[in-house]
Parts: sequence; structure tokens; C-alpha cells
Amino acid sequence: MTQSPVLVIDLQTGMFDGVFEPPIHDAEGLTERVRAVTAWARAGGHPVAFVRHDGPGGDPLARGQPGWPVWPALGQADDEPTFDKSVGDAFSNPELGAWIAGLGADGVVLLGAQTDHCVAATLRGALAAGLAVTVVADAHSTWDYGGETAPQIIARHNDAFAQAGARVVTAAALTGG
Repeated sequence: MTQSPVLVIDLQTGMFDGVFEPPIHDAEGLTERVRAVTAWARAGGHPVAFVRHDGPGGDPLARGQPGWPVWPALGQADDEPTFDKSVGDAFSNPELGAWIAGLGADGVVLLGAQTDHCVAATLRGALAAGLAVTVVADAHSTWDYGGETAPQIIARHNDAFAQAGARVVTAAALTGG
């Protein structure tokens, strides 16, 4: 059985470059932790895939827009696939589920953005697909919204992810770093 793949969700240039909106909460720290998790994954035989959101026309994350590419600072390897989606749940793209099934994996490791949208939706999609889910508690992020700070939203969702049945661990605990 293949080790659980790491899915890097929607960490795209538009979330980091500050052109259309402020960078995502703790952008530099998030980048460092994602790089640490993907390095750990590669060294340990965990496949890595990236998920990219295709926003609607006019959106900074619309296909072909400057904000659409995976954030280059994450260091995606040439052989790591990218799965596109246009809704929150990455499992809406059947190619992702087929890739995971083809690996023979029975679980996934999730990190990325936005905590309260695509990460949460992808967690639900993974659980619905019968996969064990690990969420890297400090390697997903969002923006302040609705009277809550990004750290409050992240903490609230980490609790909800655990209650939903996910294993929730920090990047350091996962990687031994």
C-alpha cells in the first residue's frame, strides 16, 4: 500500500503576492511549513499533488490570470501532478480520486487554503470517499472574516476537523522537525 499522498490545496500566487488582496494569514510561515511537509513527503515516499482553483472570469484565480499558478516558492516538482477544480471540494475533479485510487492509498494528508472553504470542503470529500484524513493544523490558512481573525478561524476549523474524524497534527509533529 502506498503512503498517504500530500494534497497541497489552492496555494496559488494570488494568495501570496498581495496584488488583489492582502497575502493570506502568515504567508511566509505557511510557505515554510508547506515546504517542510512536502520535503518530508518526498523523502518518505508519500506522493505529492497540488490542487489549483479555477476561479470565474475576472477573478484573480481565474485560469490564465497572474494569480492562478501554484505559488512558485512552494517548489512543486516537475513530476508532481496538479488537479484543477472550480468548486471547493478537490474531489469534485474525478481525476484526483482516480490518482489516489491508482496509488492504492487509503488516506490523504491535507494542507493549503482556504481553511474555511476549500480545505474544509476537501476534507468532507475525502471522508465521503472513505479515506483516512490527516490535516496539518499549522499548514492551512485563510483571511480574517466575519468578525473573526484568521487564527480564530483556523483554530475553530482544526477543532471541527478533529470532530469530523480527521487526525490533526502540526507540521513539526508530522515531519519530526
